[in-house]
Amino acid sequence: MVDLRDFYGGQLGLLARRMIRTRIRGLWPDLRGRSLLGLGYTPPYLAPFLGEAERVLALMPAQQGVLHWPVEGPGLAALVHDDALPLEDASVDRILMVHALELSEHRRDMLAEAWRVLAGNGRLLAVVPNRRGLWARFDHTPFGHGQPFTASQLSRLLREHDFAPVRTARALFPPPYASGLVLRSAPAAEQIGARWFTTFSGVVMIEAQKQLYAKPKPTRHRVLARAKAFLPRPSPAPVPSPLEIHKGRRT
Repeated sequence: MVDLRDFYGGQLGLLARRMIRTRIRGLWPDLRGRSLLGLGYTPPYLAPFLGEAERVLALMPAQQGVLHWPVEGPGLAALVHDDALPLEDASVDRILMVHALELSEHRRDMLAEAWRVLAGNGRLLAVVPNRRGLWARFDHTPFGHGQPFTASQLSRLLREHDFAPVRTARALFPPPYASGLVLRSAPAAEQIGARWFTTFSGVVMIEAQKQLYAKPKPTRHRVLARAKAFLPRPSPAPVPSPLEIHKGRRT
């Protein structure tokens, strides 16, 4: 957690924060009246929603640690087990995952918990390192740790846990170097990459909707068939053996 905080306090972290924030805002331009949950290390991306969303929470997995957030005011962050979130069913409208899926040892349980606490019309936004991007190849940034994903791998993982992918976005096209040239040319590199080189983005982002399945209502035929299964039935008469038949003939 300290390493994550220090990264986002540096020049390269500020660059990553700005690029990814822009994409998140493009997907979620207005969260007024909605509750927002950040899972993983999300404070750098939750801050713009503090004065907008009805409620904002940052839950940080136990294996990473926790830091007080925000720096000023009451704390909105908590240390949790990512496979057992301390929230009620269908209690949040939006979930933002950053530095979560790729670092979790229980990603399937984490997604199951995210599905549980998300409201029926809720949305999840997963941000993960792109397996084909440069940022996943260098470990001097947090995007170079854990398991990276391609867009198809992330989409399949979400579908397996009853999330329906809605939109895919990409961000972080400048190379992961804090040189003056990279920092100055970052806005242009982001625009060019988003248009022509989407395969090589630093992160992949997929917004997905909670998928609900309605149980089929029992029809009259199903009800009758189920009732007949419990009706008493007469047992068939015993069939005499050949020996018993022979004895009967002799008598």
